[in-house]
Amino acid sequence: MAQCEVCGNEYDKTFEVIQAGRSHVFDSFECAIQAIAPACAHCGCKIMGHGMEAGGKFYCCAHCAKQNGVPQMQDRTESRAPTDRAYSPP
Repeated sequence: MAQCEVCGNEYDKTFEVIQAGRSHVFDSFECAIQAIAPACAHCGCKIMGHGMEAGGKFYCCAHCAKQNGVPQMQDRTESRAPTDRAYSPP
């Protein structure tokens, strides 16, 4: 049994994440996000998706990047027509 480095929980289903050659042990994705996900340079939220990077800073969205003086960021690179269809899993 291993111990989560964030919350200290000893759990039989911990997992290891290797980031930049350094090993981390967590008991949940929540703890992993708190420990190693970058924070948005504008609003401070943890970036769980791809996010955006400019000038060595990370942003959660184009709005936050623009608020921090990075106007060239865009959330989408192409526009899509809205659809009436409900989501249908593959």
